[in-house]
Amino acid sequence: MDGELKSFIKVSLTIMVSLLYSYFIASKIPKGKFRLFSLFPVFFLFALLPPSLSSIFLTGTVAFFITWLTTFKLFLFSFNLGPLVSDPPLTFPLFASVACLPIKIKPKETDQDYKYLKKYSNPKLGLNLPAKILLFAILIAIDDRIDRLRPNAKLCVYCATLYLFLDVLLGVSSAFVRLAFDNVVLEPSSNEPYLATSLQDFWGRRWNLLVSNTLRYGIYRPVRAAVEGVVGKRLAAGTGVMAVFVASGVMHEQLVYYITREVPTWEVTWFFVLQGVSVVVESELKAVVGRWWRPPAVVAWLLTLTFLVVTAAWLFFPPLLRAGIFAGLLRELKMVEEFAWKLVLRLF
Repeated sequence: MDGELKSFIKVSLTIMVSLLYSYFIASKIPKGKFRLFSLFPVFFLFALLPPSLSSIFLTGTVAFFITWLTTFKLFLFSFNLGPLVSDPPLTFPLFASVACLPIKIKPKETDQDYKYLKKYSNPKLGLNLPAKILLFAILIAIDDRIDRLRPNAKLCVYCATLYLFLDVLLGVSSAFVRLAFDNVVLEPSSNEPYLATSLQDFWGRRWNLLVSNTLRYGIYRPVRAAVEGVVGKRLAAGTGVMAVFVASGVMHEQLVYYITREVPTWEVTWFFVLQGVSVVVESELKAVVGRWWRPPAVVAWLLTLTFLVVTAAWLFFPPLLRAGIFAGLLRELKMVEEFAWKLVLRLF
């Protein structure tokens, strides 16, 4: 435990020094390839951080927050794009918070992103953060009973656990920034993904909106613009979608490798490739038959969730289950939960 704490402190100091360099030195270099080259050492350091940790929770969090999201944000920052760019410029504490945490300051009403978010951010059944924390705490408390469930029921529980884990993590990050900084309005981290009525709806407008937005800026738009003159708008859009899902698959594969430390099987990558193909096919079907026929909302919702759960059970979850990641993560979180309860009882 002491060794892991020391490793985490070293990781935190490395992140802070890297962000100080990015803010005070790299930002003074003209935007474009020269600023990008100046940030390559930071990208390299961030890729080395997760293997220095052994805890599933810390490894996964650092890999997701820093190696993945912060690297992408700094990549966009190289070209004066993304959440780290503001007018007036962000203060360093806010710059570091936006860089390290899965948050994005809400764009101005004149920005295209604001109109996009306003159009699709219409909660119908929203579970607030305390309710999600309570549900997640219950799942942690009953972790020893989950193994007794039938395989299909266990899989559903793991799907719920993954959703709540990520959503609580994102929600707590947003709450921290709102408390630490006045007058900062953040975008929603997700928009009730369990209510998705299509794959486009799930991946583009509901699940992990920060990642969707980052990939839209960093991959989809550049790829679409690069091929549009050759293949036309329609094929360019599909190519951009596939590029996003392939990149997402490779990044998730890297994340799984950091956590499991096992040779990649590429099942996770194929899961995202399959999702990308399915999104493109769904889009084409809507263009052909969507004008005169659409399935009822309940049917569309059931088909969407069924497809996601079945394909996740086939390709996404097996590497994690073989390595015992869910069981290990729940054990770690249960230890934290028990420690927190003991601390609360001592105080009160």
